[in-house]
Amino acid sequence: MKNRPKLLYADEAGNILDFPELEMAGSSGGQWRRMQPGDWIPLPQGSELFLLPSRLPVGYDSRAKNFQVLSEDPDHRGRKVQAVAAFMAPAHTQIYSAAYQTLPDAPLLPLFSYSAVGWLNDRFVVAGVRVDADERQDLRHFNPKIIERNARRRMQKEGRNRLVQHLGKCAVTYGCPAARNLFMKRWEAPLPTSPVCNAGCLGCISLQDREDLCATQDRITFVPSPEEVCGVAVPHLREAPRAVVSFGQGCEGEPLLQAETLARSIRMMRECTPRGTINLNTNGSLPLRVKELCDAGLNSIRVSMNSAQQNFYQAYFNPRGYTFEDIKLSLKTVKNFGRFASINYFVLPGFTDSPPEFEALCGFIQETQLDLIQMRNLNIDPEWYRAHLRIPPPEKTIGIRQLMRRLNERFPELKFGYFNPCLDETLV
Repeated sequence: MKNRPKLLYADEAGNILDFPELEMAGSSGGQWRRMQPGDWIPLPQGSELFLLPSRLPVGYDSRAKNFQVLSEDPDHRGRKVQAVAAFMAPAHTQIYSAAYQTLPDAPLLPLFSYSAVGWLNDRFVVAGVRVDADERQDLRHFNPKIIERNARRRMQKEGRNRLVQHLGKCAVTYGCPAARNLFMKRWEAPLPTSPVCNAGCLGCISLQDREDLCATQDRITFVPSPEEVCGVAVPHLREAPRAVVSFGQGCEGEPLLQAETLARSIRMMRECTPRGTINLNTNGSLPLRVKELCDAGLNSIRVSMNSAQQNFYQAYFNPRGYTFEDIKLSLKTVKNFGRFASINYFVLPGFTDSPPEFEALCGFIQETQLDLIQMRNLNIDPEWYRAHLRIPPPEKTIGIRQLMRRLNERFPELKFGYFNPCLDETLV
């Protein structure tokens, strides 16, 4: 008990407190789990703590050997409490979701991930693992005053470039790490281009029709010209350390719908400089357009997916005019060009590490010959997600860390990470 994290809860005033009588617990597929040594790490700098409205904290009683719901404030009987969760900093993947009991008529949780968090040795700990050693989005590298100064200077200097203006807002208003790095002239820079999409993702962070669910950022409202795109991309490719520029961002729809603009932009970039990596983040819906971009000089692709099982993929992405086979063909097209292929894999403990999903993912890797899996936490209310996709409770789970170990055993060349790598060997 003394070497295990303690339960956290929030009181009526929103203060976060620990309750030493119960251990921190986690959730996997809606089933509560006791933390085991190795399941937690210190809460990474840059993470955030969330209060979960109308959700009661759940902890493990090591004496009674059962889980207990904390229904009232232990220090003030009769007062309400709320569960607490962590939104981990980039480069980290959750092992367990937060454990809680949802009360009737509880509101839908916003579009963030909700990792189990506890208290041990006078600090917060979280059920997670660092999956990428790259520090490009570590909080300690960001000075908000310098970033805002640089962004405003460039926005003023390049007042006619709409993309610079859009990205300045992303950096200053929303704190987008990729936009911030652009204005620090380093690492990976974003190139959003598409105000439209051909999917209706349940957890879309830039466009939501539901009144009880807000998009977390504004979607771009215009298609930048190739000149505007290159005005952002070319200086970055020429000057930035480990330079990457990426089409396909959280503040846009599907970039393949602007393939002509992307192809012209890529050719213009490569006429100006051979340096750095040009990447595409996409849903992979239009393999013929992917081929056009590879012909133009695209270096790498990252396809987003929540599941390697077609039925669960379709239930989340709601594809419009494309199929699950198309996304596999897009990845295979990139590999046929000898380029780099990865997936942006939305991780939710209890589903991602279920045996059926593991076997489906193995088949997907075998067919597409992926180079990298980016282990990204799924930003959505876990209960709503499971109910909407009609995911059955798991009979057993593999565990997120064990999942990665087993995949490495089957596919020794496969890598895990969180970011799009720079593929220019002269810069690495």
